Amino acid sequence: MSQAQEIPPIQSFSPEMYNAENQNWAISQSDNKYIYVANNIGLLEFNGALWKLYETPNQTILRSVKAVGNRIYTGCYMEFGFWEHNIFNELIYTSLAKDLESAMIEDEQIWNIISLEGFIVFQSLNRIYSYSTATKSFNIIDSETTLTKMINVDRTIYYQKLNQGIFKIENGKEKLFSDDDILKTNRVINIFSLENKLIIQTNQKGFFVYENRLLSKWEIPANDIISDLTVYSSIRLRNGSFAIGTISNGLINITNDGEIDYSLNQNNGLSNNTVLSVFEDIDENIWLGLNNGINCINSSSPFKEYDDKRGQLGTVHVSKVHDGMLYIGTNQGLFVKAMDSYKEFEFVEGVKGQVWCLEVFNNTLFCGHDLGTFIINGKRAEQVSSIEGTWSVKQIPGNNDLLLQGNYNGLSVLEKSNETWTLRNKIEGFNISSKFFEITDTNKVFVSHEYKGVFKLEVDNAFSKVLKVTKDNSVKKGLHSSLLKYNSQILYAYEDGIYAYDKTGDTFKKDSILSQAYDSLNYVSGKLVNTPNKLWSFGLKNIKYITPGLLNNIPKINTIPLSKNLRKSVIGYENIFPIKNQKYLLGTSSGYIIIDLNKMKSQSYNININAIHNFGIDSEKRVLDTSGSEEFHHEYNNFEITYSIAEFDKYLEAEYQYKLEGNYDYWSEWSKSSTELFKNLPHGEYTFSVRGRVGDQLTNNISMFSFKVDKPWYLSNLMVSLYVLSVILFSILMHNVYKRKYKRQEEKLLFDADRDLEVKQLENEQELMALRNDQLRQDIENKNRELAISTMSLIKKNEFLNNIKEELKNANKSEGLNPVIKIIDKNLNNTDDWKFFEEAFNNADKDFLKKVKTKHVALTPNDLKLCAYLRLNLSSKEIAPLLNISPKSVEVKRYRLRKKMNLPHEASLTNYILEI
Repeated sequence: MSQAQEIPPIQSFSPEMYNAENQNWAISQSDNKYIYVANNIGLLEFNGALWKLYETPNQTILRSVKAVGNRIYTGCYMEFGFWEHNIFNELIYTSLAKDLESAMIEDEQIWNIISLEGFIVFQSLNRIYSYSTATKSFNIIDSETTLTKMINVDRTIYYQKLNQGIFKIENGKEKLFSDDDILKTNRVINIFSLENKLIIQTNQKGFFVYENRLLSKWEIPANDIISDLTVYSSIRLRNGSFAIGTISNGLINITNDGEIDYSLNQNNGLSNNTVLSVFEDIDENIWLGLNNGINCINSSSPFKEYDDKRGQLGTVHVSKVHDGMLYIGTNQGLFVKAMDSYKEFEFVEGVKGQVWCLEVFNNTLFCGHDLGTFIINGKRAEQVSSIEGTWSVKQIPGNNDLLLQGNYNGLSVLEKSNETWTLRNKIEGFNISSKFFEITDTNKVFVSHEYKGVFKLEVDNAFSKVLKVTKDNSVKKGLHSSLLKYNSQILYAYEDGIYAYDKTGDTFKKDSILSQAYDSLNYVSGKLVNTPNKLWSFGLKNIKYITPGLLNNIPKINTIPLSKNLRKSVIGYENIFPIKNQKYLLGTSSGYIIIDLNKMKSQSYNININAIHNFGIDSEKRVLDTSGSEEFHHEYNNFEITYSIAEFDKYLEAEYQYKLEGNYDYWSEWSKSSTELFKNLPHGEYTFSVRGRVGDQLTNNISMFSFKVDKPWYLSNLMVSLYVLSVILFSILMHNVYKRKYKRQEEKLLFDADRDLEVKQLENEQELMALRNDQLRQDIENKNRELAISTMSLIKKNEFLNNIKEELKNANKSEGLNPVIKIIDKNLNNTDDWKFFEEAFNNADKDFLKKVKTKHVALTPNDLKLCAYLRLNLSSKEIAPLLNISPKSVEVKRYRLRKKMNLPHEASLTNYILEI
């Protein structure tokens, strides 16, 4: 089934919220409206504010529950009995199974419980136990086959035996009702009485009608859908419809005529698709025990939700019903579907983007859009104005062929000519955004801008230009303010109230009656919406609508308890529009809410004190009797009081107010908290009072608890005298203690000062040492640079001299060149160069030559020179000029050096020298 449907509000309670296991097998309600649920690990009690778990007596799965009077009957594995509240408002269990004359059958579980005419009837898969509350005796009906379901129909108990049919109980004994083959082989889920007939529901074959001892298929429109479902649980609701819980398809609601009203599943609100139990409470809420969690469906709620979980619609700003179609204008565009259809909304092509208004004039639907103005015909859109940002469109008085529209940058006029609407002109002389505007019958236009205030425009008769602009100073500008016409009056609304325009004084005056729709604590937005015979306002805690007085001219203010948090509206853009038959569509940030005013009803509520805990500072909490007055020792002066209103409507919020006479004699502020803690109360007499409200409806009662805290013994006159004496002695003692303390502190300060000085000196020495180390590192770096420079200078010099020598040798031989060659040879073999290099090398790499000489005694001075050059990681080509030999000779020297050092063939000479 399509999910495009408005569904009743659903509250979800997860296992984490009620603090128990996932599966919930049965649900019931007591006279005080508390909800009881049979859970996998015990009995759950819900008072409207808090869940409480009572574990199963024998630690097994609780399968059934039934509240009767002040007892809660339950059944589980090999056990059944009842629970009752003690004076501390806690449930205490009493076993009935132990009173059986014959023991329960092995592995027996109680699956159903029915209360009828002073009897409590328990059904397992093997037996039916009928317990008389008057005589406390049992009557047992055994079965040789499996008992699937026990059902109470018109004060008669029916049950199914597999392969045998349906039986009923008469005079405490079983009697065959029908052995039709369908009822033998198909599991019966429920039996209903309808128009003097019995409707029998099976788990997979749907509904059958039993009339005049004949069984036939119940022909209803829903058969095509429910025939594919596997049903696990069902009930008939007070409104005559059927709530059907399925194994994998959630809940299906079928009307009395067999039409599907709505379906609920995980896609549109349920916590789980497997419905193990269905229950309707006294307020017509439908409770579902699910395979994973608990849901409460407010089926009789005046509210229905359309939650756009997939985000296709966006935030709804406006809606309109036209020609049987529902149009929704959102921040993502214009959408449409047929009224009362389960089909999905369809996008109207051409109007993608922000929609601001939808108005109908002469049966023509106009759409104000971010891109301009469009005429909507079914699912088609035609643009008639391209002026950006049409906030609103209104009829110009006295001319049905002219429309005035407010835009982002002023006002403009649409004209109808030859049955076609076109943009006629933009009104000159006013370029301020005109979100809210109204026209008087004298061609005066009021424009409200929330950041600039209210303007009065005098426009020429042709509505082509503004003749005069006047700023109205009788009202202030206001954030989220609005301006509109209601009952021929122009109203301006903002935080200070609602003001009406007075033509005589040409000013706005506060309307004291309409302003009652606001108050300083409840104010959220000044946005007003005018629908036929109703003026709507939106507050923090509620929505209010004003209607004309029935017998006088005094307007009536009606309240809908729908808070801002639950509405999920965008502040300043609240919207509500009539749909049909007193139903209104309220736009939200994720869809919309349908409000049915016909279902709005005043309901009474009661508040109960659920538990009172008393404790001392170092003691455990103890539970108190909630009904009487008690006196407490002064050490037990801490009290924790919990209270609640048994109210389960998602859109109604319970609030509480308390006072503690004797300590806090005034009513507190309203709060959603259902627990109050009073700590360290002084001695005296107290009366705790608590009341509640749901929406604007106060509870019928004020729940009270009186108690007294005894005066402590230490406040007697004798004890006061002892206190004074003790204070004097203590003062003397403390004087001496502090005197010694200050002396010790002084000595400690001196010791700490000496120690700090020593630490400071050590730190200074460490810093000086670090500076010296830095200087040494700097010196080494400088020496390395000098060595590198000198080495390269020697290499360059020797290379230069060798080049000259070679050139001279190659020149024409002459005896005059020999002296020059000898001078060059002398410079090439200059021992001073080596001494300078050796000194720089030793400065940079201290004791290297000594280490080499020590390790290898046979090395000659020339060998040491080669080692020094290799230490600098110089190549043979770079070493050759320094030794004044050829690179090949250097290789020979390296080979001889390897032999002298006894290095193996695979070892690197250079690496060996670098590692020394």
